[in-house]
Amino acid sequence: MPFDSTGKISFDHIYTAPDPRPFFGTLRRVAYHIPQLAKPYFAKLIEEYRAERGVARPTVLDVGCSYGVNAALRRCDATMDDLYAHYTGPDVRALDHAALVEADRNRVRSDNPRFYGLDNSAPALEYALSAGFLDEALHADFERDDPDETQQKLLDDVDLVISTGCVGYVTEKTLSRIARGARPWMAHFVLRMFSYEPVAASLAELGYETAGVEGVFKQRRFASAEEQTQILDTLNAAGVDPAGLESDGWLYARLYVSRPEGSAAELAATLETSQ
Repeated sequence: MPFDSTGKISFDHIYTAPDPRPFFGTLRRVAYHIPQLAKPYFAKLIEEYRAERGVARPTVLDVGCSYGVNAALRRCDATMDDLYAHYTGPDVRALDHAALVEADRNRVRSDNPRFYGLDNSAPALEYALSAGFLDEALHADFERDDPDETQQKLLDDVDLVISTGCVGYVTEKTLSRIARGARPWMAHFVLRMFSYEPVAASLAELGYETAGVEGVFKQRRFASAEEQTQILDTLNAAGVDPAGLESDGWLYARLYVSRPEGSAAELAATLETSQ
């Protein structure tokens, strides 16, 4: 597989298939499971927002949502292992596209909260909508462009913004454009090889506070020794010590919360009780 500019193996090809079977078949081999680790933190975030704002059915925007994985985990009451078993099982591999969509729609158990997805892969978004994982989709590149009128109307509905690995490829340009409308709360899992400081600084100009949640989170195993070597070089160049973490064979992330009012530190401390 090719490498991207950060030294990571590029998985771009698994995001353009008409359904999630290549996505899960590939990422299962590297034990990609950060959406599972993120699930209770996002649940706590939603709970805190509901309690503070009195919003019974908040709207969550998942940035870099691909096939709506974070939404599917919640709406299908599933784990990553459940989804891996589902999409790689011989019966499901044998289904045609329409039958797979129908099977996935039958897995959905809840539509609360609303889930919107932002991604630059039209096939992934189309599948997530068809399967009922997402309520709305934004196929856009906010690194380059401001939201158009239709996209801005959707962003104005957003209460919470989440992500599980896109920050670093998505920058403060995208997150600031999202934040300018409804001033949503944010929670982002960010690989340690990337700094969240540019995002925090940009959001601060819009009145946000940012805080980190204690601890680190395994994203996935390195796909090869070459990838590990390149990422260790990237971490060392950024002044991030990989000893006992990436040096042991896994990519790790940290969780940051940003909110436009109230204490981000208090919110971060509350999320720490999610485990």
